[in-house]
Amino acid sequence: MTHTSTLELMTEARSTAHSDALFAEAQTLMPGGVSSPVRAFRGVGGTPRFIARGEGAYLIDVDGNRYVDYVLSWGPLVLGHAHPDVIGAIVKQASLGTTFGAPTELESALARTITHIMPSVEMVRFVSSGTEATMSAVRLARAVTGRTKVVKFAGCYHGHADAFLVQAGSGVATLGLPDSPGVSASVVADTLTAPFNDANAVEALCALGDVAAVLVEPVAGNMGLVLPEPGFLQALRDICTRTGALLIFDEVMTGFRVALGGAQALYNITPDLTCLGKVIGGGLPAAAYGGKREYMMRIAPAGSVYQAGTLSGNPLAMVAGMETLRALLAPGAFEQMSTMAAAVTDSLKQHAAHAGVPIVTSAVGSMWGFFFAPETVRDYAQAKAVVNTKKFGTFFHEMLNEGVYLAPSAFESGFVSMLHNDETLLATDRAIGNAMERLRQNHR
Repeated sequence: MTHTSTLELMTEARSTAHSDALFAEAQTLMPGGVSSPVRAFRGVGGTPRFIARGEGAYLIDVDGNRYVDYVLSWGPLVLGHAHPDVIGAIVKQASLGTTFGAPTELESALARTITHIMPSVEMVRFVSSGTEATMSAVRLARAVTGRTKVVKFAGCYHGHADAFLVQAGSGVATLGLPDSPGVSASVVADTLTAPFNDANAVEALCALGDVAAVLVEPVAGNMGLVLPEPGFLQALRDICTRTGALLIFDEVMTGFRVALGGAQALYNITPDLTCLGKVIGGGLPAAAYGGKREYMMRIAPAGSVYQAGTLSGNPLAMVAGMETLRALLAPGAFEQMSTMAAAVTDSLKQHAAHAGVPIVTSAVGSMWGFFFAPETVRDYAQAKAVVNTKKFGTFFHEMLNEGVYLAPSAFESGFVSMLHNDETLLATDRAIGNAMERLRQNHR
């Protein structure tokens, strides 16, 4: 498709008949019609688009509508959809076998690359999801310290393990679920919660004693994109060093996104343990946790802390991850994405100002975000109090009609890939301008 026809398609009327029918059937077969809650569009209303295929920076739904994609499978696809190098590596490996339940040199190759990019990660253990990575890292921290309690932050999402569903962000925030039925009080008794960007609250909790770890998204990406204030992460490092707790960076989202070496490289903070996911699988299910060798050697079979997984280190995911990281290491690749993310937020600010719509934006590396709010958001309580979710829902559907696919929630981050370019930015800028103007008319 040429540039002209792509941009023309952005303004055409969009049918959703096939998506409507598929969603109606899916709701009879799966809870809410989806395999993960936020996909159901509950936070914005309407019918989710059923996707037929992805091409570079674009999604094409079953009705033939084409969208510039800023969700990118919630972050993993830094090379865009169906990148030929990634697909080629997967196809080649699939012809040799999809899973063995035995060691392969592919695991060592990806582990070697990760430890090279992130010096704090001296050894890694591969798992299949971010949830597995965070719950395994916490288990290890408890074993290392001999303590039981974990400090997390309101609005930070660390997967759906029972102990983490306390003031969680992401879909829990979107659906208005403060916690979750089925999680017993005894399970969450050892989970302590502090406001993001509040080091004094963490200090007070650690002073109570028995804190094994402080678990944090160093850049919060699941209550919208909320940046750490200057000195906050260093304060966490200092508190953990002083009290003997382990500092765990959940970089499942930020790893290879906010900087090539993750938030720990961007802010020059060395965590004790790091959780990774999304990007390291190149679009296939893969995650990992890692850190100091002395800690990781406690994991079975080297040590006594048990953790296992049938599909951990899956060869298809390993080759997809390797191709992805190889491309990210190319000179200028990361800078290109950072420039594109900043351009999207600049467009949002300019058009919102012209339309008289209150908005705050942020961009870091290839992640970006915005709130329809009158002030900068620093924590979860503030986000819930000041963000205009109704206005976001209107804007979301206007952008969808303009051919731009955003996360269907006011409390999620946006992403760009290496395939986003001047063409996608032009289409996005025009869509934002049109959507902001209609927002001005609808909400004046």
